[in-house]
Amino acid sequence: MKFETRRLPALPDIVAPDGSDVRVLLHTPRGSMAHFELAGGRASDPIRHRAVDEIWFVLSGRGEMWRSAQGQEEVVALEPQVCVTIPAGTHFQFRAMAGATLAAVGVTMPPWPGPQEAVPVPGKWTVSPR
Repeated sequence: MKFETRRLPALPDIVAPDGSDVRVLLHTPRGSMAHFELAGGRASDPIRHRAVDEIWFVLSGRGEMWRSAQGQEEVVALEPQVCVTIPAGTHFQFRAMAGATLAAVGVTMPPWPGPQEAVPVPGKWTVSPR
């Protein structure tokens, strides 16, 4: 067993397949955690995950998330203290309202395997240029 500790990096490590800035946090054999940011006024690229489930907890900013799977579709408000699930196979897209960056932490189960996990899908909103 190995204990790990990490402070939030000052700069993003990568750009996610959906277009958000990602700061990689920690992982175990069964899950991983990251910090996501999307600039105010932007919409992410719509995607679905092949095999991972995610849980997001919004830290700051305001926005919306569209999710669609198995005949169910909804748009939910994203604001501080809101937590949402994204089961594997769910089509989803999110956007940040103008004026403030949307920031969230997300847990991925199993750990994020890499960019091939995300598959582009038709979305709800027009994608914003990066």
